[in-house]
Amino acid sequence: MTATVGEEWAQAPARRSRGLAVRCRGVVHLYRTFEGHDVVALQGVDLDIEAGERVAFLGPSGSGKSTLLTLFGGIQRPSAGKIFLGDDEISRMSERALAQIRSRRVSTMLQGASRNLLPYATTRQNLSFAKLAMKPAERRRAVPDLELLARVGLVRQANQSVATLSGGQRQRLALACAVASSPELLLADEPTSQLSHEDRDDVLELIHSLGDEFGTTILVVTHQPEVAATFPRTIRMLGGRVGSEGRDGAEYVVVGKDGVLHLPAHVAQEWPPGTLVRVEPEKRDRVLLTKPSGEPNPEEHSDRA
Repeated sequence: MTATVGEEWAQAPARRSRGLAVRCRGVVHLYRTFEGHDVVALQGVDLDIEAGERVAFLGPSGSGKSTLLTLFGGIQRPSAGKIFLGDDEISRMSERALAQIRSRRVSTMLQGASRNLLPYATTRQNLSFAKLAMKPAERRRAVPDLELLARVGLVRQANQSVATLSGGQRQRLALACAVASSPELLLADEPTSQLSHEDRDDVLELIHSLGDEFGTTILVVTHQPEVAATFPRTIRMLGGRVGSEGRDGAEYVVVGKDGVLHLPAHVAQEWPPGTLVRVEPEKRDRVLLTKPSGEPNPEEHSDRA
C-alpha cells in the first residue's frame, strides 16, 4: 500500500460518506437446527453504537456475535425486538426497502472470502459488480477500481481470475469489494482470519482508513484479541447477551435486564456457578463483590462429597 494513494483518497471530499448509527432493543433470535430443535442465538440484546464508531465483537463460538452482524445487515430478521439503522427500523422494513439499504448504505463481508466473490470473474470485474447498485453519479464519485486495488496490494492481479488468487489475496479483494461503494456501515465477519501477519495488517489498515477518512461506522467480528485491540471499543458476547465492553483499554461488565451480569473470564474461573457472592455499594459509581469468608467453592463441596 502506497502513501500516495492513501493521501489521494483522504483528499477526495466528494467521496466522503458519514457513518450510520446502530441501535437495538430487546433483540431475540431463534433458529432451528437440522434435527428440528430451536436454539436461542440472542436473548434480549440492547445496544447503542454511534455513527462513525468502530467496534470489534468478540466471544466464544455460538455466543451470537455473527448472528447479530447478519441482523444489523438485514440479511436476517430478529425473532423479537427492534433494530434501527439511523432513524430507520429495519426489523420491520419491507423487503424492497431493505434491499435498497443493503445495496446502497450497508456493506456486509461474510466470513470466508469465497462467499463474497464471483470465482469465475476477474478481480476488477468483482469490483465493478460490487458497484452495480450505485447510481451513475455515485459511481463517478466512488473510489476508482485501480486505487482500491492499490490499497489492498492487488493492482498486478487486476485482470486475474479470482479462482487463481491465493487465500490472502481473496480476503483482501473481498474487503475491497465491501468498501467499493463507500458504505455508511461496514459489517465484517472475521475479515482477518487465516491471513498472514502482513496481510492482516493490510486489511486492518484499510478498515480503519474508512473510519478515519470517510467516517464510516465499522463493526467487525473477530476471535483474535490482537485484532480487537486495534479498535476503540470492544464488545464481548456471552450466551447470546452482551457480557462486557472494553473502552480505552479498560473492561467493564454490562448489567443486563433483570440484573443479569457476566463476570470477567478470569473471575468466573475462580468463582464457578453456584458461588455465593455479596454485592456491596462502595461509592456512588462503584460496587464491591466479595465471597463470604470461609465459604468454599461449589466444586470444593463436590470434592468432599
